[in-house]
Amino acid sequence: MKLSDFDFDLPEDLIATRPVRPRRAARLLLAQGKTIADRQVADLPDILRAGDLLVINTTKVLPARLTGQRHRDSAQGPVSAKIEITLIEPQPDGSWRALAKPLRKLAQGEEIFFTDALRAVVVARHAEDVILRFNLEGDDFDTALDAAGQMPLPPYIAGRRAADAQDREDYQTVFARNAGAVAAPTASLHFDTALMAQLRDMGVAFCEVTLHVGAGTFLPVKVDDVRDHKMHAEWGQVTEQAAAQIMAARKAGGRIIPVGTTALRLIETAATGAGQIGPWTGKTDIFITPGFSFQLADGLMTNFHLPKSTLMMLVSALMGREQVMEIYAHAIAARYRFFSYGDSSLLIP
Repeated sequence: MKLSDFDFDLPEDLIATRPVRPRRAARLLLAQGKTIADRQVADLPDILRAGDLLVINTTKVLPARLTGQRHRDSAQGPVSAKIEITLIEPQPDGSWRALAKPLRKLAQGEEIFFTDALRAVVVARHAEDVILRFNLEGDDFDTALDAAGQMPLPPYIAGRRAADAQDREDYQTVFARNAGAVAAPTASLHFDTALMAQLRDMGVAFCEVTLHVGAGTFLPVKVDDVRDHKMHAEWGQVTEQAAAQIMAARKAGGRIIPVGTTALRLIETAATGAGQIGPWTGKTDIFITPGFSFQLADGLMTNFHLPKSTLMMLVSALMGREQVMEIYAHAIAARYRFFSYGDSSLLIP
């Protein structure tokens, strides 16, 4: 498989920089086998069946983008530099791995001041990132980060506009509760409490899992042969209760439909065999490409993905590459809105 097999031309004006309102008003491309239909997310109660199980990711996005100042003495006097930080991943010792811009203006041992309450020391500087130790921990750190940070919008949005207060709501799911992600599980952004209540009333159940989406989700594939690509690892958990719920739904004949590629990757990681799953906690770097044997997922609700991305490979594994290219050609012709704040699709092989 070549990287070019997953490429397509996307008009830039189809990249959404704001979501539609209300959330359920987003368009939904319904692909069942070879059939494609134009619907809305609000139509899910008419599309899904009683007994279906939607697997949702309860991760909560951190306001992980920070702007601070580094101060340094020189022969000409004190020199300051603006430093932009994006938190990537907490470390076992309580420090944080982070991206820094400009990285060259930081040295090990230097301190970055973000607010009167929040600052960090550069513990180590690597070729592409830094390790930071903050002056606060626990709830104190969470409070200070919430006050100082901005939502870490994806590069294709951040390059067009700055994050603002509205993104605090827009870039967070209504069921987010387990803080740790630096990117949103964006298919879930289309759900609101009214739609979820309507689905529950008709017999559709929700199963909660957690996968903390990392910044690596936006990293480009740089190899021509996709088999040579190394996936980033992300922490996830399937509880005993979630595993039992999935097993019970399968036994009763319900379809298991992850909401988002993160939920799908997690349950396929936790699968113990065809139609089998148990509790699981750890880091997953599962790479799903055409030829993958799905153990649990009967479908997938997902937004539209970047050309030549690992997520294009994932949906191609589920639906077949040729069918995915037809789906994307239809979406572009019908002017669906793309990426994190865009429209959605429901893919059922």
